[in-house]
Amino acid sequence: MENKNVLVVDDRLGIRILIEEILTAHGYSVTQAADGYEALELVENNNFDLVLLDMKMSGMDGLETLTLLKKKFPALDVIIMTAYEELDVLNEAKNRGAKGYLSKPFDIEELLNVINS
Repeated sequence: MENKNVLVVDDRLGIRILIEEILTAHGYSVTQAADGYEALELVENNNFDLVLLDMKMSGMDGLETLTLLKKKFPALDVIIMTAYEELDVLNEAKNRGAKGYLSKPFDIEELLNVINS
């Protein structure tokens, strides 16, 4: 999936910067969003191949953002990022169309493996 456009959605700037640095070093084009509202606007106006979406965000949470993204863009791949491996939340995310999930903290290889799967 090299040279693809990835949207990173997380309310923590440090996480967004870290992921962007890793992915751009591996040939990806990365855009950042600080919340679900910004993510929806960006997806509406850009062509992304993948969205990395944090579950726990202030304002609109990850499940709500995922639901709205998949309703408007059913073919868009969304991978959930979570520090809390709550099985019910992960199952609900899968039911709402998430392609997979990534546990935080993650290492570079794990991030790349999940994105490339």
